[in-house]
Amino acid sequence: MTGSIVAIGMGIAVIGAGIGIGNIGSKAMEAIARQPEAVGDIRSSMILMAALVEGAALIAIVMAFLVA
Repeated sequence: MTGSIVAIGMGIAVIGAGIGIGNIGSKAMEAIARQPEAVGDIRSSMILMAALVEGAALIAIVMAFLVA
């Protein structure tokens, strides 16, 4: 029973990270469309935020794995 709860927790962490990264990409594309001259700054900020979200998801998965 504990294994299935951990698997659900891992799945929720991955789904949350996917939604978060999708929102980051969407908003970055909107910002680039509004202000094309700031493409470099927007892109670097987008990559940094995506990496932070991915790191948080990885930590959540590892913590769920260690609890099991």
